[in-house]
Amino acid sequence: MLSGKNILLGISGGIAAYKTTFLVRLLIKAGAQVKIVMTQSASSFVSPLTLSTLSKNPVLMDFVNEEDGSLSWNNHVQLGLWADIMLIAPATANTLSKMANGTCDNLLLATYLSAKCPVYFAPAMDLDMYKHPSTKNSLDKLESFGNTMIPAESGELASGLHGEGRMAEPGNIVAFIQEDLGKGLPLSGKKVLITAGPTHEAIDPVRFLGNRSTGTMGFELAKKAGDLGAKVVLVSGPTHLNINHNSIQLIRVTSAQEMYEVCHNHYADMDIAICAAAVADYRPKSIATEKVKKKAGEMFIELERTPDILMSLGENKKNQFLVGFALETQNELENAKGKLKRKHLDGIVLNSLKDDGAGFGGSTNKITFIDKNSEIKTFDLKTKPEVASDIWEEIISRIHA
Repeated sequence: MLSGKNILLGISGGIAAYKTTFLVRLLIKAGAQVKIVMTQSASSFVSPLTLSTLSKNPVLMDFVNEEDGSLSWNNHVQLGLWADIMLIAPATANTLSKMANGTCDNLLLATYLSAKCPVYFAPAMDLDMYKHPSTKNSLDKLESFGNTMIPAESGELASGLHGEGRMAEPGNIVAFIQEDLGKGLPLSGKKVLITAGPTHEAIDPVRFLGNRSTGTMGFELAKKAGDLGAKVVLVSGPTHLNINHNSIQLIRVTSAQEMYEVCHNHYADMDIAICAAAVADYRPKSIATEKVKKKAGEMFIELERTPDILMSLGENKKNQFLVGFALETQNELENAKGKLKRKHLDGIVLNSLKDDGAGFGGSTNKITFIDKNSEIKTFDLKTKPEVASDIWEEIISRIHA
């Protein structure tokens, strides 16, 4: 939600200003560009140098800069236009009153009054100040202007009292903004289950049966779903990939049996499920407890079928929109259609290893999307993030039809 966004952080003079060092780090970690405007009084609580170092941008406090005998102007209008989001945290009672009444006596207030972007504010003050009618009036007026309040939290206050008035914790501020931005997105309110990567089926403590899947396609599908507003459970087999997204819960598993159990634990709550994992079809019937030593002659391993995760989800489907993947080398279309019908799917994504750039291990893929009504759409070779976007576009067009 925040990746690539320009966030202008306004800091006013309250003790909660010390938390903005953590807030800046979290915003940058979420992929945002951060610039900071602070009041003179805020600099008594948190160092401008610290914030400048963390944000990698100068921290602005005054309309005019004087340096080496020359003067320069901090253009509040340009700052307001640069920002995709303005966040004022902490917003003290004094600053809230000035915002509500149009008082413009510092750079932060001038920038706020110039901002064309969504404005979020996180109140921070003592219990009695937070409950005072004048503060309530300021909060109501600001929300009537279209600004969004990040509610204060309860806890120990600087005065020693315990109650409502604490600025929301930095992690909660970031989560609040991300969730708010997600409202109205195509997958807002949807819960999505995605499987990714290979599974490893143990032969002994050091060896396993596996495949060349990297999990990239499943991870890209999860990231795109999160960006579109969904809450995602990503069940991944062994892979080097990681993901950092507030809307995605990553659950790592090793075997097909583990993936089966995790999927069924979450499936009933899901709106959409995409099985992109390359699940092993067979596993050793018995697993050696000690490393199997090399011997003369041939070695035979008796195999048994692993649980068919996609089939079992299809058999237990109620209102979920269920999508599978088919990697084929011959009779591709016929085999994919057969799998779609046999496993009670709503859609299937077909890959052919005959297509250059498709399949495991690469940064690209070439797919055909087939739905349960036999509508077929073939796409050109694209990067996997682009393929994920195409797949979600096909799914969304059908669940919203």
